Amino acid sequence: MKTLIATLSLAVSAPALAALSPAEQKMATTVDAEYERSVSLLEKLVNQNSGSLNIEGVTKVGEMMRAELAPLGFEVKWVPMAEAKRAGHIVATHKGKSGGKRLLLIGHLDTVFEKDSPFQTFVRKGERAEGPGTGDDKGGMVVMVAALRAMQAAGTLKDANIEIVLTGDEEDSGDPIEISRRDLIAAGKRADAALDFEGLVVIDGHDWGSIARRSSTSWTLKVTAKSGHSSGIFTPAAGEGAIYAASRILAAFRDELREPNLTYNVGLIAGGTQAELDAGQIRATAAGKSNIIPATTLARGDMRTLSDEQTARVQAKMKAIVAREFPGANAEISFDPGYPAMAPTDGNRALLKRLNAVNADLGLKPMPELDPLKRGAGDIAFVAKDVDGLVGLGPDSEGDHAPGETVNLDSIRRQAKRAAILMTRLSRENR
Repeated sequence: MKTLIATLSLAVSAPALAALSPAEQKMATTVDAEYERSVSLLEKLVNQNSGSLNIEGVTKVGEMMRAELAPLGFEVKWVPMAEAKRAGHIVATHKGKSGGKRLLLIGHLDTVFEKDSPFQTFVRKGERAEGPGTGDDKGGMVVMVAALRAMQAAGTLKDANIEIVLTGDEEDSGDPIEISRRDLIAAGKRADAALDFEGLVVIDGHDWGSIARRSSTSWTLKVTAKSGHSSGIFTPAAGEGAIYAASRILAAFRDELREPNLTYNVGLIAGGTQAELDAGQIRATAAGKSNIIPATTLARGDMRTLSDEQTARVQAKMKAIVAREFPGANAEISFDPGYPAMAPTDGNRALLKRLNAVNADLGLKPMPELDPLKRGAGDIAFVAKDVDGLVGLGPDSEGDHAPGETVNLDSIRRQAKRAAILMTRLSRENR
């Protein structure tokens, strides 16, 4: 029975593979042959904690990736990020044939799971595996390596001009952004196409192509007001206090800012006679009494947009709301630099079209364009104004950023085949 199934499987796949060149067929068979090697690499990477703030752990994962890339002919450089209070980045360069398109591959070494997280270990369950970063983004780095190995085996890597940037702080970027994303931005200016190896989006069993990512910007609202005995609240002399004023501002945000492709959230709020945020701005302390008008309210939130123009427009609206009159209170809002938007462009759509040509030759279904509301911000946005890009070359996973994150291991194979063939075809084109 197994022999019959194998024969039928080959019969089904043969017409698809026949559309590939001999070198591309070699890439596909290499990915399959090295599947268990890829899974072993994923296990090794996952079992080394590399939470963004674990400087030693991120550095160790960087060394693991150096060990994979250097034998493939990459010149691998570690760029320390002590100025940004983060571990650093891998920047790896492969020089190929003069005049060919330059490709930028993007991934990241870190995860959201710090050393104190109880979720630390790779556990394989057949064709699925659970563990921190199995999908985001250690699975993506494994797909990248598997694709590059396949290109080497087929003889197409030697002529390819490829630069890889693996950031060590994608999940919690270092500050200032001008330093922490300096090397990525510079690489984007040199490239002709950028491929982001974060996760593939699969909906109802269908793979989707991503040509856009929304921005992610954090904001902080601070409201100060007169304090005094609560018996005088709402009088002209006392005003309404900081909490009521902040509540009115946040309610105005909720009701007045809405527009397509925009989301905004209040994630943390504290108010009272005293209120403070911690250094990381993720925890707050407050003190007050029920009979005292609150003097301070602090709120933190985020906003996500599809273009930098939308970001500027919405921020202007927020500032106008905050500038309104609030009895006895003063309000101010500030914005962190955050992640810019990767807007959908004709150039990005052309790359997805190229990927769908690869899908056709592999016998895979075409990948429709994903609604950008269905994925978060990412590093490729920092180069989006300089180079056409495509997102989602990593594996299919679920539960990312939470204990139980699980990757579909078999998706490593189809994603590595797609990437290897796409990179080969792009690299052979003239700039």
